[in-house]
Amino acid sequence: MEQTIVFITLGITLALFIWGKWRYDVVAMLALLVLVLSGIIPSESAFSGFAHPAVITVAAVLLISRSLQASGVVNILARLMSKTGKNLYLQILVLCLVTAIASAFMNNIGALAILMPVAIHVAKENGHSPSHILMPIAFASLLGGMVTLIGTPPNIIIATYRAEQAGAAFGLLDFAPVGFSLTIAGIGFITLLGWKLLPQRKGQNSDNDLFEIDNYITEVKIPKESILAGQPYGEITKVVEDEIVPLGLVRRGRRMHIPAAYEPLRPNDILILEADTESLDAFIDKTGVKLVGDKVFRKEAEGSEEIVLREAIVKPDSPLVGRTAASLNLRSRYNTNLLAVARSDQKIRQRLDQIRFSKGDVLLLQGRSIHLDDLISTLQCLPLVERDLSIGKPRQTLLALAIFLGAIATVISGYLPVQIAFAASALVMILAGVLPVKDLYTHIDWPVIVLLAAMIPVGTAFETTGGANLIANQILQIGSTYPLWLLIGFVMIITMFLSDLINNAATVVLMAPIGLTVAGGLGISPDPLLMAIAVGASCAFLTPIGHQSNTLVMGPGGYKFGDYWRMGLPLEIIILIAGIPLILFFWPA
Repeated sequence: MEQTIVFITLGITLALFIWGKWRYDVVAMLALLVLVLSGIIPSESAFSGFAHPAVITVAAVLLISRSLQASGVVNILARLMSKTGKNLYLQILVLCLVTAIASAFMNNIGALAILMPVAIHVAKENGHSPSHILMPIAFASLLGGMVTLIGTPPNIIIATYRAEQAGAAFGLLDFAPVGFSLTIAGIGFITLLGWKLLPQRKGQNSDNDLFEIDNYITEVKIPKESILAGQPYGEITKVVEDEIVPLGLVRRGRRMHIPAAYEPLRPNDILILEADTESLDAFIDKTGVKLVGDKVFRKEAEGSEEIVLREAIVKPDSPLVGRTAASLNLRSRYNTNLLAVARSDQKIRQRLDQIRFSKGDVLLLQGRSIHLDDLISTLQCLPLVERDLSIGKPRQTLLALAIFLGAIATVISGYLPVQIAFAASALVMILAGVLPVKDLYTHIDWPVIVLLAAMIPVGTAFETTGGANLIANQILQIGSTYPLWLLIGFVMIITMFLSDLINNAATVVLMAPIGLTVAGGLGISPDPLLMAIAVGASCAFLTPIGHQSNTLVMGPGGYKFGDYWRMGLPLEIIILIAGIPLILFFWPA
């Protein structure tokens, strides 16, 4: 009965992961609570996952990644990458290599966040399609994560499972022989052929005229006889039902970006509106305002130079996800106008206040320059402009490198376990001022932490109730009939498939017990199977939902759901073909 409950719970959990309606950490907590309430997981062990070494290590690595990013270590390389010349092959090669190297030692998303504005700038400057560059660097961030223990959470989880089974975890560089070889093979394919398999699309790069926003911004003058004269500014959209977005006004040559809602409109005020032609005509008929003609008052008004446009991508962990501009009070609370939203290859300008934001959306925001960049960071979005890269202070850069290298040295020497070494490193960076204390918790990817902490007890229940044994016995039938290399390939394919649909950390929590059981049944070392699972978990190349890196480039690259397999499928085949002999060579059974 317990085994049946576990299988039903995991089946529903996987279905909810794939459906994506609820965030994966919420789904994982639901699965945990179901198994606790059913008595399969003891209540005193329900939240033991939060103390698991893998969870502590992932949290520490996220803080260190942010510290390295804040210190400017990777930004220095990123600046140099923008000077790679006009050769597209060279640009893709260099950008992919730098992204992979950064991803080997820091969070994949952090590395991509730094390099993506550079890639967009390079594409724009040289007349290339962003779609030819962005997916390659997203895939490179996943490939780079294979190289080290801290490159990606699945490697950390696999190492802890090995420690429980064999008494010793994988070391920091134990993943390198296989991971580095596959990374080079993958980047070689991407550079020489892979990018050519992608469609050439304009994408949503950082050129503001992509949204053609000037075609939708109009200025109208309020005459004395207009029904708007004397009305509060906040009542503009209530006077008419048309799709009109007020963007401010010009009064006596001075621009008022977002006037107070109670500010009365006066005769001769110039209203700045965003609307299509049909809505604007209806608005003029109902209110009696007048078009101002060819003169653009907003650009000549005092204070206009402070008003800028910024494009930003909504990250998966952004507080914007699932909410609307109206519920956030984006205009009144943040003094910012939302001008347009781009979702995949669609541009949305209607009913912007009521659109529920999704991860990967590209937002076109208007506001004062001194506030807008900070707002983008506060809302946990990624800016699509290269000027957001900072070199950092040389002393801070060297200090961050020294602390990071010190942590790596203690792990390699065996002086400290990885979770202690990197937790200490993160603390030292905070005490040294590399990472401000106020950012201590804001840069930890809490949904991933909760997912891991919830799924680890669930994975233990999957193992203790015999669920892992049941599946492993089915796989053993293959292992007893066919050669080991075929079994390793089969395990890699299953792991790849799951990682394309659900979070790769959750995939590893489910697959690692199966791999250990299969190895025990065959009487072989678990290392080749665990390494195959680690490699497969980093191969989420077929869909935009398999990994956050894939999601983030979808909007700026103009990709559709079906574009990912074009380059992703042959890449997974190459990794499968090259990975099996590499694993057996470096990790013999």
